[in-house]
Amino acid sequence: MITIKNLAFSYGDNVVLKDISMELQEGRIYGLLGENGVGKTTLLTLLAGLKEVDGGTLDIDGYNPFDRKPSFLSNIYYLPDEVPAPRRKAIDFAHDHGQYWTNFSIEKFSEIMKVFDNDEDQRMDHMSYGQLKKTFISFALACNTKYLFMDEPTNGLDIPSKAQFRKAHTPDLYPSGQRP
Repeated sequence: MITIKNLAFSYGDNVVLKDISMELQEGRIYGLLGENGVGKTTLLTLLAGLKEVDGGTLDIDGYNPFDRKPSFLSNIYYLPDEVPAPRRKAIDFAHDHGQYWTNFSIEKFSEIMKVFDNDEDQRMDHMSYGQLKKTFISFALACNTKYLFMDEPTNGLDIPSKAQFRKAHTPDLYPSGQRP
């Protein structure tokens, strides 16, 4: 469970998050809605442990995310809005980077890539923005983490790809009906 109590964060004098409190239950999907600059991405980076809170507490299953302990990191995945394209094939990227997540499944990665009509043998730096985004979404879902934080996951996807995104997140792709 994720427990946030009186969370505060500022960029210098610019207060972005103030007195935020909530509990997020395991096994549910939550969305952050709001105008640009209200702190959606900041909250995600705090949850992923990439920034340290200024005040209040942030607890994920007994961990302070900013401590970045390997046992914590293996249970989360954060997909930022934009990620640079590596100069390698998607399947090679997945093989090499998947080893950091205990439940990563290369088979699931390949299956989701097929749902997206994406070529896992294509070099990522030769992909369109939409293809690259679908590759990173495929990787994120294949990590099979307890907590998956995605920042603007469908930005850059065309309408058919957005439908594929919803299809890629269906129970038949998950063992025992478990979903991230």
